[in-house]
Amino acid sequence: MNTICRMRDIYKALAGFETAFESAYGLSLNEAMVLCALDECGNEMTSTAIAERTEMGTSHTSKVIRSVEEKGLIKRALGTVDKRQMYFRLTPEGGKQLKEILLDKVEIPEILRPIVNSRHNV
Repeated sequence: MNTICRMRDIYKALAGFETAFESAYGLSLNEAMVLCALDECGNEMTSTAIAERTEMGTSHTSKVIRSVEEKGLIKRALGTVDKRQMYFRLTPEGGKQLKEILLDKVEIPEILRPIVNSRHNV
């Protein structure tokens, strides 16, 4: 199978997974990735650091941050050293939501399983 057809199949599987994920958790994959990035950091992050961690563009990161902030899952605070800098952290509700995300509630498409399974073994 040629590369572009394989990529099409992967894209379709990922889109289907995201639809099921959003239905199960009320979050897009990008919103969940922001929560995950903040959790992995263990403290707080700037929007630039979140963009780097999630590999989303800065403009898109800003929109996703705004969305999860409106859902009450993260909060922002001014920097203590540089008052111009904005930092984001999980709220207790955001931490709770992140813990509730159990990937076994959403079936991983067959084509994505080798990728997901290889990441769990790392």
